[in-house]
Formats: sequence, structure tokens, C-alpha cells
Amino acid sequence: QVRLAESGGGSVQPGGSLRLSCVASGWMYSAYGCMAWFRQVPGKQREGVAFIDSDGSPIYGDSVKGRFTISRDNAKGTLDLQMNSLKPEDTAMYYCAYARICAGLSAIQAMTAGSFPNWGQGTQVTVSS
Repeated sequence: QVRLAESGGGSVQPGGSLRLSCVASGWMYSAYGCMAWFRQVPGKQREGVAFIDSDGSPIYGDSVKGRFTISRDNAKGTLDLQMNSLKPEDTAMYYCAYARICAGLSAIQAMTAGSFPNWGQGTQVTVSS
């Protein structure tokens, strides 16, 4: 079983920046898979933020394009999300997700929570003045 642990959340003012990190453990060698960041606020569905495959090719949700950057280091087993120009509507619990098999995932599936069987516990991001 792959375990995921997020960190880096916090409270910032609009226009500020945060860098989230996720550490993965328990995966087999060469089973790096696909990873993604999702976010969720109470009463709403979990929203896909950013996706990255095993080769480093990213996909971003429309609401964060141009502001967020996803990256990974397979050797270290880490996934990062650099968030710039933060807005109040970015406030949410952010989750790291992992799927062992990447082949066949469409852009829509990459932004769908049901595509990922492994999840971290979440880290809270709050953007307010």
C-alpha cells in the first residue's frame, strides 16, 4: 500500500504564495504511477487541481492555470505544488493522490477523484485578508 503525507498548508493573504509537498512511501521500484493534487471545500465535490504522470507531463485545472505548478521527484518519492497569486477562492483542503497505473487515463479522468485509489490526509490552505 502506498502511503501519502501532505504538508505546507497555511494561511496567506490574497496574492501570496505557498508550496505544498507530498511524500510517498511504500511503492515498488518502477511503479511511480500518476500523482495529482485535489482540493475540497465543505458542501462541494472534490476538485482536480493538477495532475502529473510518471514522465512529468502535467495537466492543470482551468481555475489554476498560469498560477500553480506541479512537479515530482521519483527518486525521492515527492510531489510538490507551487501556488502563486493565491485567491480567496483557492481556500480549501488540499489532498495528494496516487494511481499505480497511468496508461489509458484521459485528461478528464486525470482530474477525477475516482481515478485515484490512494490519498493523503489533506493539508488546509486558507487565503484571506
